Amino acid sequence: MISAYNFTVTERFLRYVQIDTQSDPAEACFPSTAKQLKLAELLVQELQAMGLTGAYSDTNGYTYATIPSNIDYDVPVICFCSHVDTAPDCSGTGVKPILHKDYTGAPLILPDDNSQVITTEAYPYLKHHIGKSIITASGKTLLGADDKSGVAIIMDMAHYLMTHPAIKHGDIKILFTPDEEVGRGTEKLDLTKVGAHFGFTLDGGEVGTFEDETFSADAATIVIEGVSAHPGYAKGKMINAIKIAAEIVAALPKDSWCPEATSGKEGFVHPVDINGIQEKATLQFIVRDFDTATLAVHEKKLFDIAQNVVSKYQGATITCSVTEQYRNMKEIIDQHPHITSLAKAAYEKAGLTMLKEPIRGGTDGSRLSFMGLPCPNIFTGMQAIHSKHEWVGVTDMEKSVEVLVNICTLNTNSFNEK
Repeated sequence: MISAYNFTVTERFLRYVQIDTQSDPAEACFPSTAKQLKLAELLVQELQAMGLTGAYSDTNGYTYATIPSNIDYDVPVICFCSHVDTAPDCSGTGVKPILHKDYTGAPLILPDDNSQVITTEAYPYLKHHIGKSIITASGKTLLGADDKSGVAIIMDMAHYLMTHPAIKHGDIKILFTPDEEVGRGTEKLDLTKVGAHFGFTLDGGEVGTFEDETFSADAATIVIEGVSAHPGYAKGKMINAIKIAAEIVAALPKDSWCPEATSGKEGFVHPVDINGIQEKATLQFIVRDFDTATLAVHEKKLFDIAQNVVSKYQGATITCSVTEQYRNMKEIIDQHPHITSLAKAAYEKAGLTMLKEPIRGGTDGSRLSFMGLPCPNIFTGMQAIHSKHEWVGVTDMEKSVEVLVNICTLNTNSFNEK
């Protein structure tokens, strides 16, 4: 237990979320927004001030550092990873975090937009934080707990270990990534710079949860070629690609096979972008399922629907394509059961029962696992992410710090990689 420790995670979090690090899916550069580098630079300064070795941020926005071993024998090297960017789904400019001490359970009316109200009815997990402190934004932006809570937790873990040298541990690697929210978090990463045997992302929700299973994910694109004509003289000639694209979307199931009608391990196909002119229009979809092989089934169904619509318009054509995004980390994590055993012991030492649950999404850990760094996901407490209602519990973040410290200490004995 590290309950006597004066945690720094809240102070760090409140500072980090005020730095705008929103990523942009429309930008081809890497990182997609230069403002992410501002937080990376601050983190390097703080890591260096703590005394970590090799703390630096490269031109791609990856931040690396090492908490050096203080034992005289070799143990597996662990990496802890979080992403610095926030989602493009909701404004991240001008975030004003509010610390609500001794939360009463009453509705929280956010001061900068009184229509934004956070209630226990909408977010039942809030009931677990009555009498405790929570943090929200002010009503006009997201908070940024996804994933600056993870960043702050890792930084506080580093602070604890560096200020408590009697706590024995091996080398601990720290990695902060950009552009996770736009699916490019590991695109430019050189794993040799990390140098770890396995890792954990800090990008999860409720206290006690542990995620070793994610969606497998593809992106699907449908390009519709219509026939252009002057609208004044278009009778019998024009085939409007925009209308065909809209008809394809309208033909999708409305009570199944979509995010708003699925849960648990149900997969879905979700249109995320539509654009074009009468001559040519493009539809972008994300395709998700926990069973990788089922992605192809979803894609065939989608393309069959599209082809059926287009077949009614003589002269129109479509082109369909698929791009792999990430795969279910469980395929890799299951090959390394000692990682889950280590985490489970760390949770129990912190007084928690590990609750395994699948992620209806992905993390950097999905790609890191397939790149050679098995990397399940640990809770941070973040809730209502990507929205103006986003919030996080202070005690959840502190408990996550404790779990990370436990992982580092337990790794020195009976959970070495076989």
